[in-house]
Amino acid sequence: MSTTARSFNLADLFESVASAVPARTAIVSEERRLTYQQLDERATRLASCWQAQGIGRNDHIGLQLRNGSEYMECMLAAYKLRAVPININFHYVEGELAYLYQDADMVALVTHQSFAARVAQVTPDIEALRLVYVVADGSGKEGNADYLDYESALAGGAADRTFPPRDSDDIYIVYTGGTTGMPKGVMWHHRDIFFAAMGGGDVQQTEGPITAPEQLVERIGDEPLVILPTPPFMHAAAQWSAFTALLSGGKIVIPSRGKFIAEDIWQAVNDEGVSMMVIVGDAMANPLIDCLAVHPERWDTSALLVVASGGALFSPATKERLLALTPGTMILDGLGSSETGLMGSKVSARGAPDDDEPRFMVNPHMTVLDEDNQSISPGSGKMGYLARKGHVPIGYYNAPEKSAATFVVVDGERWAIPGDLATVLADGSIFLHGRGSVSINTGGEKVFPEEVESRVKEHDDILDVVVVGLDDERYGEKVVVVCQTRSGEAMSLEHLREFCRSRLANYKMPREVVCLAAIKRSPAGKADYPWAKQAALEALE
Repeated sequence: MSTTARSFNLADLFESVASAVPARTAIVSEERRLTYQQLDERATRLASCWQAQGIGRNDHIGLQLRNGSEYMECMLAAYKLRAVPININFHYVEGELAYLYQDADMVALVTHQSFAARVAQVTPDIEALRLVYVVADGSGKEGNADYLDYESALAGGAADRTFPPRDSDDIYIVYTGGTTGMPKGVMWHHRDIFFAAMGGGDVQQTEGPITAPEQLVERIGDEPLVILPTPPFMHAAAQWSAFTALLSGGKIVIPSRGKFIAEDIWQAVNDEGVSMMVIVGDAMANPLIDCLAVHPERWDTSALLVVASGGALFSPATKERLLALTPGTMILDGLGSSETGLMGSKVSARGAPDDDEPRFMVNPHMTVLDEDNQSISPGSGKMGYLARKGHVPIGYYNAPEKSAATFVVVDGERWAIPGDLATVLADGSIFLHGRGSVSINTGGEKVFPEEVESRVKEHDDILDVVVVGLDDERYGEKVVVVCQTRSGEAMSLEHLREFCRSRLANYKMPREVVCLAAIKRSPAGKADYPWAKQAALEALE
């Protein structure tokens, strides 16, 4: 088989890597260990099975799966056929699933057995959805008698790569829930998502992106990148990190299917020599830190070079605790979104100065635009919207109005503007204020929840926190802290305000505090602002 990729299509790129390093380990999971050759064969068999069922170019295949090798097999199989995998939040209830199945125009679905009964409540009303494959997980739950067994279907497919030629402009879609509203499917061309979010053939960021598909295998190093994504693959960051590994000859480590268990994660770091762990802020960092602090000598973490985080607050205090326990590790805060890919980063290391501020060095495709879509000058202090040009999405699937609002053309160049407010500092770095849709307008001043959350998290007794704005007769909105304490005891507003007094301007100070037994977050650890706002309203009634 040829090791030359014919295009920047993700299947073409993967197949070139699989042909170049067939004996390398590609995926380690609870269920199986797969070399690149074995992963490619399983994906090819699955694609052949789907092809025989009439699935082909631009058909949408839903993946309602916990993390496991099957997720990657399905994504690769779809791309081999020029079909499009659709990520589905496995926590969704029937109404949410019905919306997503319908909005995404899915013709097939792959789901774990434990979700089959819920799926069966929805599928009869989705006319386009004609095939459902079930991955056994030992749950014993029943779905519909017409559902097909995943492993049997895969085993019955041909192992030869006999598929039509693919193209760099084939479609990649990732559905994102964001902070408000129903989920939206962000559409990318394969070429653009590869360069915007999957390394672009320059994983070490030393040589620059590749300029031709055949160069990819030339970049495969002797020491493979070993990535452990802790968020579910249904989230963009986890998908991107997994493909970054696969398209560089690296290894993906999946410690426990669909579950965040700190002991299992550290054991996988120890056993597999994980060099990069992907997390989502404090929500994932804290239990990992607490576990490691109790068992400081139990696991060898010396191979762990990078802990990469994005999508939620990773507070300075939490970083300090992690760096103290893993002194050879650096922390990489990533700046990005489903609509932009990876835009920039900030590095923290033990003993290195850290300004504790959300300042990011960004790539040359990034800028900050004002309300007239004009670039803001560095050092001006003017706030605007973070924007990306170059490799950007096509738009939102089935949502032309939302697409027009987010993806705009300025002076002949197309920009993605997802709504993050920022300023450009004198050195060209970006100071990120936060997403405008969740900012709080109090007394005419704008307060960004993440800034307050970061300062509140410096309190030793605060385990988790989400900050929201509630209506206020005097100020328009007031800052409300919704938190979970380590002690389990309620925290008084007076005490919290006194703690924050030297850390926050007066208009940013909490005016209410609500202590709860637990903070609800997305499976990837992102803040659920609508939930927090409702919880605060109910608690303060």
